[in-house]
Parts: sequence; C-alpha cells; structure tokens
Amino acid sequence: MHCHTPFFNTIAVILSCHKNYTVMKKRWIILTAFILLFALLGVVIPENASWSTEGESIDYASVAWMITATIFVLMMTPGLSFFYGGMVRAKNVISTMLQSFIAMGIISVIWVVFGFGLAFGDDIGGFIGNPATYFMFRGVGAHVPAGAENLAALNLTIPLALYALFQMKFAIITPSLITGSFAERVHFSAYLVFMCLFCVFVYCPLAHWTWHPEGFLNKLYVKDFAGGIVVHASSGVAALVGAIFLGKRQSHAPHRPANVPFVLLGAAMLWLGWFGFNGGSSLGANVQAVKAFLNTNTACATAMIVWVLFDCLRGHKPSAMGAAVGAVIGLVAITPSAGWVSVGQSICIAVLTTSVCYIAVHWKNKTSVDDALDVFPTHGVGGIFGTVLTGIFVYETTEITYFQSFIHHILALVIVCGYTFVVTFLLYWITNKMIPFRVSEENETIGLDKSQHDEIYGMGMFFDDEAKDSN
Repeated sequence: MHCHTPFFNTIAVILSCHKNYTVMKKRWIILTAFILLFALLGVVIPENASWSTEGESIDYASVAWMITATIFVLMMTPGLSFFYGGMVRAKNVISTMLQSFIAMGIISVIWVVFGFGLAFGDDIGGFIGNPATYFMFRGVGAHVPAGAENLAALNLTIPLALYALFQMKFAIITPSLITGSFAERVHFSAYLVFMCLFCVFVYCPLAHWTWHPEGFLNKLYVKDFAGGIVVHASSGVAALVGAIFLGKRQSHAPHRPANVPFVLLGAAMLWLGWFGFNGGSSLGANVQAVKAFLNTNTACATAMIVWVLFDCLRGHKPSAMGAAVGAVIGLVAITPSAGWVSVGQSICIAVLTTSVCYIAVHWKNKTSVDDALDVFPTHGVGGIFGTVLTGIFVYETTEITYFQSFIHHILALVIVCGYTFVVTFLLYWITNKMIPFRVSEENETIGLDKSQHDEIYGMGMFFDDEAKDSN
C-alpha cells in the first residue's frame, strides 16, 4: 500500500485541480458558447442591407468627416485606458487598462447583434427600440430600410451603417468610464458580465430615450448634443453605485499613481478624440461641427487652467495630474451643449462646471465612498451640471416655453439618474450572485495584474507602496 501512496496522492491532486479548473472555466465556456452562437447566426441569417446609393442624398464630404470622427471617438477608449491606467498602483496598471480596452471587443459584438436595435430600432412606447429591427445588423447599409422610417427624422446624409458605427463608439466608452470607480478590486470575469448587462439595460434605453426621434426625452425637447446625459451622467451614477456596492479597498497605504506620463498621454488622446465625439455629433461636415469643435477645445483649455489655478490658490504646486483631470472635466462639461452654445458661453460653462467638480472631488475625499479615480465627482457631476447649464443656455424650440424647457432638463436628470442608480444596483447584485464581483483580500494585495491576468507591469509591482510598507 505504501508504494502506491505517491500515485494516489498524485491522482487526488489532479482531480482536485480538475475540479477547480472546471468551476473556474464554466463562465468562460458560457461566453464562448454565445460567441459561437453569434457566429452561427451570422452564417444562417442572410444580409438584406442595401448598399446602393442610387437616389439617396449622400453627402460624401460628410461621409469623410464622419468616418474620421468615428475613428477619433474609438481612440478615446484606449486614451481612457492610459488615463486610468496611469492613476492606479503599479500592480494594477494592466488590469485597469484592459478593463477599458476589452470593451471595444465586447460592446462592438453586442451592438452588431442587437444593441443598435435596442437603441435605434422601431420605437416601443418611447422607452426602448425593437432589437429585431436591426438584429445582426440586418438592413444596416447605405440608407434607412423600408419599415424603419422613424429614423428618417434624423435626415441622415451619411449611410446608416456609418451612423450605427459612430453610435457604437459611444456605447463602448460608457461602461469603460465606470471602471475607474471600482479600480483595483474586481474580478475581470464579473466585470465582463456587468458590462454586457449595463449596455443592454442602461445604455441602450437611455440612448433611445434621448437620441431616437421617438424617444420620450427627445419628445420633451431635452437637449443632449453628444452624451452629457447618456454617457457621462449615467456612467458617473453607475460608478457611484459601484463604489458603494463594493466597499473600500483593503489597502491603507498612500496611493501614488504608477505612471503620470500615462495620465497625460491619455488626457491628450481624449482631448483629440473628443473633437470627433462632439464635432461628429453634428452628423455631417457642416458649420455646427466647426462650432462644436471650437467650443470643445475652448472649454477643455479653460477647465485645465481653472483646475490648476484652484490647486495653486490652495497652496499646492501645479501638477500634471491636475492639468489632465481639469482638461477632461472641461470636455465633459461642454459635451451636452457643444453644438449650440457660443464660444463665450463655453468658457462660462467650463469655469462653472470645473468649480463644482473641484468641490465635489474634495467633498468625496471626506466621505467613506471609495470612488478610486473620482469618476462620479468628475464625469458624473460634470455631465449632470453641464446638462443643467444646457437647460439654461440652450433653447431652440417654440413648442414649449423657456422655463418649461429648463424644467424638462432637470426632470430628465432626475429620471436618468434615478433609473441608472436603481437598475445599476440590481445589475451589480445580479452579477455578484453569478460571479463574486470583488476579488479576495489576498488577490487584492497581490494586485489584479498578477491575480487576474498573470501579467506584471514592468518592475513596478515590486516597488509598490504596500511592498515598501511591509519591509
């Protein structure tokens, strides 16, 4: 019996490893099955989109600009990954960057399969689109297909496929923005599930309410030029909920950013990409695109200066981090009104919103909410207050009074923030029941780069603050 003990021990170890392997891989098998299903559907469902431009009012200058703008908006997500990745501890850089980068894959597939239909398909009661309208991008070609005339109110001078691609990039970056709040403490697989659920149950409905011609917020003449409500307010509120739901990080060591040049690079990429984000929301090569371009740059520059000045007035030295954060807040602030306000108003919007966000950041630091990278006080508060200022400065309809227009913007914020808070909390709870959302204390101490991805960012991990404190 004794001579067989090593053999049986080896078998026991193999079976134990196999059991753990099976449990761990089950979630990946499910995701793989979905991808294989989508691949099969792509083969068996014939394409019925028309790519002929005969008789269509296609403006090829607008096509060229919108292709460029779509590329710019997509570039914002890698920019965000650098922006967030440089802010976290060295042992979490790769994980934080990947959380943004992976959205370009996951959300792109969801958008093609049924996401675009949920957001811009045939209207159902003003609240959601019919996912069957553009299922697997059927009918998404050079023009709005017959039977989907409600999108004709957009008066597109670009192919519908290009419009769908442009909107896809907004859907990609929105869940990516949320990741900064729960940085350094989440299971990667749980995040993937949450991202899919958020896109389906939060982003797509909000996009439909606001940007679909039959959406109920659009019917209330609520103005959101490029995503102050749909992107920034929603992601900011979802970030706040995530920080509350997951609780504080375990580490009490001082948080030193791993790579400030990454933050500057990310801010620069966001600044550049935002020209497509706001300028492209004119949906054409026109004067409004130029106006949005001008206001975007002016607000961004103003907010950067204001943030640095506030730091200096409080006795701090001007910092690269402060300049980068201020610039991004300016971009967020002008987003809901970029194509409508004057350049002078864009300066005012930047100054006011940056002031409010600066106060919000310092208020947050006095609370127990661990929003790791200040997503809510910057993106959330910036998008919300920018929308309030849009209600003040933008009035372009004779159907309702100015006061009614302003009240509708406030009502929209209450509805969107309330809906996002409740639904997102449920999504975190559901995801946590499926896959534990938070990593173990041991994995958090090791760092997500190693524990979640078996990768290390250079040698930085070995010089992390916690490692220093333990010596």
